[in-house]
Amino acid sequence: MFLENTVNQKEQFGWIEVICGSMFSGKTEELIRRLKRAQFAKQKVEIFKPTVDVRYNSEMVVSHDANEIRSTPVPAAANIPILADHCDVVGIDEAQFFDDEIVTVCNDLANKGVRVIVAGLDMDFKGHPFGPMPNLMATAEYVTKVHAVCTRTGNLAQFSYRKSKNDALVLLGETEDYEPLSRAAYYKATLREKTKHLSLNDAKDLSKKSNKKDV
Repeated sequence: MFLENTVNQKEQFGWIEVICGSMFSGKTEELIRRLKRAQFAKQKVEIFKPTVDVRYNSEMVVSHDANEIRSTPVPAAANIPILADHCDVVGIDEAQFFDDEIVTVCNDLANKGVRVIVAGLDMDFKGHPFGPMPNLMATAEYVTKVHAVCTRTGNLAQFSYRKSKNDALVLLGETEDYEPLSRAAYYKATLREKTKHLSLNDAKDLSKKSNKKDV
């Protein structure tokens, strides 16, 4: 359970909060909620996101529910400390797209007294840990895992199933490319794809053998 610290004057150290989950789980929504609370409290807040994320707006962090907050797009994690000078709170969205240096950046900021709030996908579409997220979760004081609702079973979903055939690790997309699935639904969907792929290869092999016989 996440318990929001409000007083940190004696320790003089910050901390890291990680919000993780699948696509459509509300990660960015929760990030924006926490950052807006900090802004309302008159704290100095800076928000960053990777420059590759241009789905909704090039300069805004936008949730799937169209909630938004102004951000600074950066090409690499190394740009963040320079732009986050004298901040009380730093927010980082889509952290899985950053290079591994994001872990050091977040810890350095926390050691300087900054509250760092990070949101990102914990797993890629293949169900593997995504980029620097595992290390961020390991070094964070608080980890909040949010869940979507499975589009096939109605149960909690923690997997981001890619519906398109694009096999690139990074593919920015919405409901036309991804759907959140539960473990059972994800397993069945991936097994079905593997079976379909094997069937196609078997058909090709049979066709080749048949052609050789005709010759």
